Amino acid sequence: MDLRRAAWLVAAGRAALGTAILVAPERVTAAWLGPAATSPPVPHLARMLGARDLALGLAALRTLDDRRAAPLVQGACGLADAVDTVATIAARRHLPRSGVLGTAAVAGGAAVACFYFAASLPE
Repeated sequence: MDLRRAAWLVAAGRAALGTAILVAPERVTAAWLGPAATSPPVPHLARMLGARDLALGLAALRTLDDRRAAPLVQGACGLADAVDTVATIAARRHLPRSGVLGTAAVAGGAAVACFYFAASLPE
């Protein structure tokens, strides 16, 4: 798989996740947050995260071939994922183990990938 295709897949996945969180925040956050997902403010906070991921995903898709914007957008995506990873690990005592491991793997992996894309795109 070429680098552009990999970046497209990560960006499309981010946009899809953002959409899913906007549409069904309780369902998407249940595995990540466990019982805390039923707290009244969680759906609203989750929608903020969903909107962010949808916007970043769409921006990443739109700028893949832009030599100036692509590295900036990919870097922003990587930063968001890195913060998600660190924040989840920091809150690990209050979250289900599976949610922490899953988020660390997915968000951490996406952060590494996006920082790599930022340094390498467009080819």
